[in-house]
Amino acid sequence: MPPAAPLRRAAAAVVAVVLGASLAACSNDPVAEQYLSGDNKGYIAGDFRVDEIAPDERGEPVEWAGETEHGEELTSADTAGGVTVVNFWYAACGPCIVEAPDLEAVWQEYQGDEVSFVGVNTYDQADTARAFAADNGVTYPSIIDVNTGSVKLAFAAATPIQATPTTLVLDREGRVAARIIGKLEGASILSTLVRETLEETA
Repeated sequence: MPPAAPLRRAAAAVVAVVLGASLAACSNDPVAEQYLSGDNKGYIAGDFRVDEIAPDERGEPVEWAGETEHGEELTSADTAGGVTVVNFWYAACGPCIVEAPDLEAVWQEYQGDEVSFVGVNTYDQADTARAFAADNGVTYPSIIDVNTGSVKLAFAAATPIQATPTTLVLDREGRVAARIIGKLEGASILSTLVRETLEETA
């Protein structure tokens, strides 16, 4: 007969799994609720993860430059002094399509408040990026990075870019303040990250 302790541990594990599933089923937006409650540091759910970086632990400002889908030069100097959201994406990426409305919603919410949004398209040429923006109602610019990869490399030197999509929030100094890996699970999470970073002392 197996020892009692392993049986108790196995039973406890089953109860924990069932309880976790029940709690998740009772919540309308468990990820957003956990984030807003302040206990989500490094939270991972499936392919989704949010990492926040304390101001005194952030690295150096990231300097980047590239050409947008409209043929215009866009650099870190253009967004300096404000909060910048950088989203890595490409047109055939299913999660990128799904999260596009949430990104646009947060952009519309904050675009008058010293906040910039920049997409970084890692696979497509300009015409494909323009078509994606038109089809999905995206109004902020995207850098076409497929030819050189310079923007992705600039950010990869400061923070892991492990998945597409990945969304970064940069503070007023151009340092990475938060990283969202995977599809954005609702606009409220990004909105909260942007607001908190915007409220920090420059």
